[in-house]
Amino acid sequence: MRNPYDVLGVAKNASSKEIKSAYRKLAKQYHPDQKPDDPKAKERFAEIGQAYEILGDEKQRGAFDRGEIDAEGKPRFAGFEGAGAGGDPFAGFRRSGRGGPGAQHFEFRSGGPDGAGFSGADIFSQIFGDAFSQGGSAGHAGQGRRTAGGARRPTGMGDLNATLDVDIEDVAKAAKVTAIFPGGRRIAVKLPRYVEDGQTIRLKGQGEETPFGERGDALVKLRFRTHPRYRVEGRDLHVDLPVSLRDAVLGAKVPVETPTGRLALTVPAWTSSGKAMRLKGQGLPRKTEGNGDLYAHVQIMLPEGGDPALEALFRQSA
Repeated sequence: MRNPYDVLGVAKNASSKEIKSAYRKLAKQYHPDQKPDDPKAKERFAEIGQAYEILGDEKQRGAFDRGEIDAEGKPRFAGFEGAGAGGDPFAGFRRSGRGGPGAQHFEFRSGGPDGAGFSGADIFSQIFGDAFSQGGSAGHAGQGRRTAGGARRPTGMGDLNATLDVDIEDVAKAAKVTAIFPGGRRIAVKLPRYVEDGQTIRLKGQGEETPFGERGDALVKLRFRTHPRYRVEGRDLHVDLPVSLRDAVLGAKVPVETPTGRLALTVPAWTSSGKAMRLKGQGLPRKTEGNGDLYAHVQIMLPEGGDPALEALFRQSA
């Protein structure tokens, strides 16, 4: 690709306003809709947009002016000048001549018994380490993340990680919670409708700055906090329901706490302790649709301190 200053027709010392004005003028002029009969209009329009992606961003423009990235926004590395546009990225590493006084010889070998030379992956690994060679080398789709300028951010570079304990009520309500990252940074997280214990949520662009002009991501691992009331089984919840002996014998409406509020549950007469009563749809959200259920387990409670009248009744019937 041509020098972005030449593409937009502006001087190297042009102001941001001048660059923006030139871009708008050219983009309007060469928009494919304006030139439906020009087969090169689409290519020219894309070239204009690429140039503005570099010059319209202060960091990208500075990196280009310093020679850190090329006209396509890709990083430049020592020894790789001339790569692209038919250039040989390894030209600086080959033999430059044979024989004759003063001739220089450059020949890199891997050191292995077969004498094989370094591969491009070897050299990138030397510069960036395994993180780049495994996740960021250009030319491998899906490895790393491509920035607006075309360069790839190596996978994991600039990412932040945090573990967040969440309450069952927050999970049930898809509430907004706050994750705290190393260094004390806080990020508000809106929980999705469906989350699982141990699930990691990715917040794109919320990580640290990287040399590739793109921020990393913030990764939040969720853990369900142990609850004093609810027991979680899949998407169902289980809770103990205290019921007095009188209500268990005669029947009554008993309040039940659910993650989204209090409900009244009808306890039939002569309900035994340990009976599980189902409240449909009062559990955690399912992945597809609807919610799990809440099961209230009846626990018959005798009066604290005793009840003389109740004791006399049982003695009389014995």
